[in-house]
Amino acid sequence: MASTPDETRDGVDLTNLDQPLFDGADATKRDLVDYLDAVHERILPELRERPLTVKRVRPRQQPFMQKNVPKYTPEWVKTVTLWAEASKREVSYALCDDRRTLLWFANQRAVEYHPTLMRAGRWDRVTHLVLDLDPPEGETFRMAVQAAHLVRQALTDSGLAGAVKTSGAKGVHVYVPIDDQVSIEDAAAATRAIAARAERIDPAVATTAYIKEDRGGKVFVDSTRSGGATVVAAYSPRIRPGTPVSFPVGWDELDSVSPRDFTIRSTPGLLATADHWAGELPAPQSLPEDLLDEGRAIPIARVVAMHEGKRRARARRDAEEKG
Repeated sequence: MASTPDETRDGVDLTNLDQPLFDGADATKRDLVDYLDAVHERILPELRERPLTVKRVRPRQQPFMQKNVPKYTPEWVKTVTLWAEASKREVSYALCDDRRTLLWFANQRAVEYHPTLMRAGRWDRVTHLVLDLDPPEGETFRMAVQAAHLVRQALTDSGLAGAVKTSGAKGVHVYVPIDDQVSIEDAAAATRAIAARAERIDPAVATTAYIKEDRGGKVFVDSTRSGGATVVAAYSPRIRPGTPVSFPVGWDELDSVSPRDFTIRSTPGLLATADHWAGELPAPQSLPEDLLDEGRAIPIARVVAMHEGKRRARARRDAEEKG
């Protein structure tokens, strides 16, 4: 038996709005719905026409990622079908193009919104390079900020510009809009080269070591967000204590902010006067050939890590057998 809606917005029945969102959220499902509705004009441009993965949290269950739309998805939710190489199956992704779809997702308790870097109409191109700056465990956001400035310097030295946002967790994302002449392979290569250049500027702070145990307490400059990868959208909430939001900041503000400054309660008021993300993002840029050449010569991190992991496993087995 279907539950009686608490209210209806834009034709979407909203239910159980007074339930706690998740343990430690300091928010209810109503707070989530109200937040996403309040910022829909800001977050929808980040989601529109992009295959969407969401992270949902149901009462008394662990959060889970959802790529494939459920069978009960309304017919008015736009979808696009893609082949998923990892799971060897076709996946029907939602395209969250309008307020109604966003409200429907909010009612499904979709807290996090992770769009692809490509648009549905152009599978062979990404629109941005993304450097994901992942600091070590602990209260290390300041380290991520240091690494972000290294990435900015590497970009400047390469004749490029980027914008920065908090990840909503402990890290920082740097986005570099690029033109549609760049293939996915070259976009990935350029991202690797920028990461390597940032690491060279200050190897005491930044590392491109993909294997966690090799990072030595440094900030991992993750260059693997390319192709069909997803990144949490600007203005998306996160399933973290206090329900923080991935929030765009100016480069001159980065040293003075904390991820805790931006939550689903505080963010709508911060957006009353300006669209921080649209204002900070530079226009799409072409990539210099020397950057592409450098990146093409850098092995893909995941492949290197896979082979290195196998090598280390063999070495451990050999040592155990000898022992």
